[in-house]
Amino acid sequence: MELDISEDQELLQETTASFLRSECPIERVRELADTSAGFERDWWSKGADLGWTSLLVPESEGGGSIGPSGLVDLTLVAREFGRGVAPGPLVPVNVVASALARAGSADQKRRLLPDLLSGNAIASWCFAEPDPYAELGRIETRAAPDGDGWRLTGSKFPVEAAAEADFFLGTSLADTGPMQFLVPADSAGVRVEPARALDLVRRFAEVRFDSVHLSGDCVLGGTGDVADQIEHQLQTALIVQLAETVGAARQVFDFSLEWVGERYSFGRPLSSYQEIKHRFADMKLWLEACHAIADEAARSVAEQADDSERVVSAAKAYVGEFATELIQDCVQMHGGIGVTSEHDIHLYLRRAAQNRALYGHPREHRARIAARLAAARRR
Repeated sequence: MELDISEDQELLQETTASFLRSECPIERVRELADTSAGFERDWWSKGADLGWTSLLVPESEGGGSIGPSGLVDLTLVAREFGRGVAPGPLVPVNVVASALARAGSADQKRRLLPDLLSGNAIASWCFAEPDPYAELGRIETRAAPDGDGWRLTGSKFPVEAAAEADFFLGTSLADTGPMQFLVPADSAGVRVEPARALDLVRRFAEVRFDSVHLSGDCVLGGTGDVADQIEHQLQTALIVQLAETVGAARQVFDFSLEWVGERYSFGRPLSSYQEIKHRFADMKLWLEACHAIADEAARSVAEQADDSERVVSAAKAYVGEFATELIQDCVQMHGGIGVTSEHDIHLYLRRAAQNRALYGHPREHRARIAARLAAARRR
């Protein structure tokens, strides 16, 4: 974890942790599992007041960070979300807010950013595509000129908080290259088809754009190739997701370590058995490595390092594999109770497993690293 966070950053982390414990403890998370949205708008607005939605937006646009990097600040919030398996569209809202702040026109920022930052509006990024196009970075949704505007056709899946979103950031492909559009959720031709999800309080859906007409002022970032803009959004989403997964793994490790110290078998605590000690030593190594590589990835993106793409993919590949493996091992440490729905550990396993599959599977990120290295050698 970050060893040198400032007092202000520590206050942000502690305030978030305290708020989540009091306003949305595990018992409340279980209750929200039976609701359609998985979170409450009023609750999300309170979180926005704490800064959850504004850390990636400059102060001049209504946002503001605590430390030198708003992205690093956001990882502190995300880590607490993981520790509490908290609900709420933390990743998609921040990705869209950041994209608006970086590439939006003055009019787009004026119309959309205030409500997004205050928590009064929800936005989501329509990036991934359904089978048979479910390949990291593949874009089949098409944008074609239509009079003085554009016509958008295609499907996106999975899209987080799609049913709750007031507008979408849709990534598409035009003749000139990738383009992005700000699509009001109530536009004619937009259909949201809810889908089942592994996470108890995260909701996903397929968003279909059936020949949706959009005016020219819906274009985000211009009509040229915006591949760099899309890559930055992907890296931002991954950094927040990684921090959340690491937070979940940390929480599971902590309460599992406490469990084996208190649970007795044949008159001895489980923690006294050599095999248990060895297994926890392995898990501790994985956990600290997850912390280290996730933090390094956040710093790399925050500093706009030349190798940020490779570092982020390496982090996703490692954390995606070993954080879920750690939680699976802890399930076994709890014995029979660990595989029941009554135990909290399954909420954490669901969150980590869901995150593992979003924004590219670990194997896709390993392939991405290999492709970049091969391309570098050919140059």
